[in-house]
Amino acid sequence: MGSFLDSNEMQSKEVVKLELLCKQLHEASDGVRRQEAEKALVEFQSGRSAATLTQCQMLLDRAQSSYSQYLAATTLTKLVSRNPCTLSLQQRIDIRNYVLNYLATRPKLVHYVTQGLVVLFGRITKLGWFDGLEKEDWAFRNVVGDVSQFLQGSVDHCVIGVQLLAQLTAEMNQISESDANKSLTKHRKIASSFRDTQLYDIFQLSCTLLRTALESSKTLNFSDESQHGLMTNLLRLALNCLTFDFIGTSVDESSDDLGTVQIPTSWRPAFLDFSTVQLFFDLYASLPTSLSPVALSCLVQIASVRRTLFSNEERAKFLSQLVNGVRKILQNPQGLSDPSNYHEFCRLLLRLKSNYQLGELVTVEHYPDAIQLIAKFTVESLNMWQFAPNSVHYLLSLWQRMVGSVPYMKATEPHLLETYTPEVVRAYVSSRLESVSVVLRDGLDDPLDDVTVIQQQLDQLSTIGRCEYAKTCALLVQLFEQTAQRYQELISARMNNRSQQHTIEEIAILEGQLTWLVYMIGSAIGGRVSFNTSDDHDAMDGELVCRVLQLMNLTDSCLPQGGCERLEVATISFFEQFRKIYVGDQVHKTSKFYRRLSEILGLNDESMVLAVFVRKM
Repeated sequence: MGSFLDSNEMQSKEVVKLELLCKQLHEASDGVRRQEAEKALVEFQSGRSAATLTQCQMLLDRAQSSYSQYLAATTLTKLVSRNPCTLSLQQRIDIRNYVLNYLATRPKLVHYVTQGLVVLFGRITKLGWFDGLEKEDWAFRNVVGDVSQFLQGSVDHCVIGVQLLAQLTAEMNQISESDANKSLTKHRKIASSFRDTQLYDIFQLSCTLLRTALESSKTLNFSDESQHGLMTNLLRLALNCLTFDFIGTSVDESSDDLGTVQIPTSWRPAFLDFSTVQLFFDLYASLPTSLSPVALSCLVQIASVRRTLFSNEERAKFLSQLVNGVRKILQNPQGLSDPSNYHEFCRLLLRLKSNYQLGELVTVEHYPDAIQLIAKFTVESLNMWQFAPNSVHYLLSLWQRMVGSVPYMKATEPHLLETYTPEVVRAYVSSRLESVSVVLRDGLDDPLDDVTVIQQQLDQLSTIGRCEYAKTCALLVQLFEQTAQRYQELISARMNNRSQQHTIEEIAILEGQLTWLVYMIGSAIGGRVSFNTSDDHDAMDGELVCRVLQLMNLTDSCLPQGGCERLEVATISFFEQFRKIYVGDQVHKTSKFYRRLSEILGLNDESMVLAVFVRKM
């Protein structure tokens, strides 16, 4: 693989100067010199002349420092990305060949130099995808062949080969700066061609290499940087294939409600062969926690494969394998103590429900065992409220969707939710109440400060709690009465000047707990659904509302002494939930709800309750 420009044209003095500027930019202690070096290097990278190309090759050939090598790689990437491109097809082919030869002969470059050259290979391949020396003789499409020389070499060479494929897959899947000057149609045309001609083969190759690595995992030394790097990049390659934008929707990857991975029909063999799914469960079980989260990320995508890829019978078998894999992880949950594993596993649980119906889940052979283990895992997670708090969203969403599906379920098999949802509700409620004293004692970030997260979680809880609503209400009434009674005693003592320092601290804890309970009662009432309610449920709502209004009378009497701002905010949130459900034409004024309010507080209808709200405001 030869030079892509005649070496006689090289300007060695300029190259030496560039090397010095790179050294100054990264090592100089003088800020002014660093700024001057940066300015000069930016000017060099914006050049379009043949001399720029010459100097880049010389920087790479001389290899005086990794800084100058990286400068050459990034400058070449900018050159090939410019639109219109000033480089001829032959020049771009020569650059591609030079890069591959350079990486093959220098497998131990500094990681950021290797990455810079790998990015250059991906960019030049993508932009030249429809270019050829002759019609149908595509110059840049033999990507697996180009990389095969690396995969047959040493571990270091194999790492580079996998990096090349992983970066190319990522490059094809994203709209880069170079695409901003082109039409989105051109980007999709290239991505679709790559998907149809190369992606499945690359995914199959990644699975084959992962399987080989797994078989030798007992002899692999994951503390060795090269062997760890190989497995990292193999997993990343598989994940890049599975997260490819197959139908060009350019969805927002920050959302976890994407639902479906639109795997092409031609990929059916990979997913009907259940060894593919099992491979990633086995990888999770065998790899250290520095690697296993990516195996779970792959399983999240696999669990999201579009339903229409399978017949009904095939889908049932596929789902059964996923549920069985999840069940085995929960039977040996040691790896879930790692926050990254835990987070990805929570995402996997939610995707199972997002992509499959409750009626399908309950027919899986090991469903009773699996739902029991998932419930236990959820309860333990909620009790560890300080561990991976961002992952709780997925668990609560899972149970919310399960409960929300019950009215539509046609399967005769028991869903068992009435057994486990009360445990989930109790764990959430009790853990949040217990968190108050820990936050105050240890000075931790208070979950009550994040009203957005509270509302999101309580919206989910409102649905879950309605599954066995009598148990939910009994729990809230019991905890509320205990807390409010003790609070009233301490407030009375404070008003009579009988309070001590420990009393003041206990009041602060009780106010935090009452704040949580008022929020939770508001969410319980907000979970009332008109088509799935009963007089008994309305009576239970009345019991809850009465207690909040009685507490409000007590807290109003404390306002001259300052009151508790958070508790007031929670009360306003409760008002909003009440107004949404029980003010208007959707609730009969003779319902058991208003009957309870009349019996306990003398509030006969919504106008009297609204008068209380207005006075409060």
